[in-house]
Amino acid sequence: MKFIIVGLGGFGSSLGMALTSQGHEVIAIDSSMEKVETYKKVITHTICMDATDEYTVNGLPIKDTDIVVVAIGEDQGANVMATALFKTLKARRLISRSINPLHEKVLQAIGVDDIFHPEKEAAMRWEKRLSLRYFVDSFELSDNFSIVEISIPTDLIGKTIGELQLEHRFSIKLLSTMRYEHYQDSFGRMQTKPNIQGLAAPEQVLQDNDVLVIYGANKHINKFLRSVGVKAY
Repeated sequence: MKFIIVGLGGFGSSLGMALTSQGHEVIAIDSSMEKVETYKKVITHTICMDATDEYTVNGLPIKDTDIVVVAIGEDQGANVMATALFKTLKARRLISRSINPLHEKVLQAIGVDDIFHPEKEAAMRWEKRLSLRYFVDSFELSDNFSIVEISIPTDLIGKTIGELQLEHRFSIKLLSTMRYEHYQDSFGRMQTKPNIQGLAAPEQVLQDNDVLVIYGANKHINKFLRSVGVKAY
């Protein structure tokens, strides 16, 4: 897929590098030449330009881009102007970053396709990580269903997936198991990445350091978590 990312702050740069590493074509723009130079080797294309200037933005391949992400977080005015400009230029799918509730209402009025709140979403995930035993991460599919990652509780080590009878006892499904591996990125920083073990099979024996990837209704996941000594989330 082809992406345009507007803003190379902490979120925009991380998103650009992640998408590039997955083989997507990314054009990342920022008004800071320093940031453009910093990320030019790890993002497909980086361009120094003013995302609020219609003449220069009009030169971007917007019609050939699948998704435009306005990730500007430091300047609310620039965020709104850039978002409105890409909307006017008929971006196929436009996603923008919300800084506060009033800003979100403005973005909704502009007619963006989606709005994200990286600080709020990160805080909610870290609240779960820090306060819930075994909890690793979660992805909410809707108000009632989620995919949850938990470190394997001690009592489950050495058991097969079939023995747990998760679907029968809790109406949830163990999709896969994975382990987090450490590696050094191009900036010399230590990072972690998941190593997926493949689709879960009944005969698979659960091991120490496994992370369980579970899907189901939130109430059923919570019932399972309580049964293995984890607080409901």
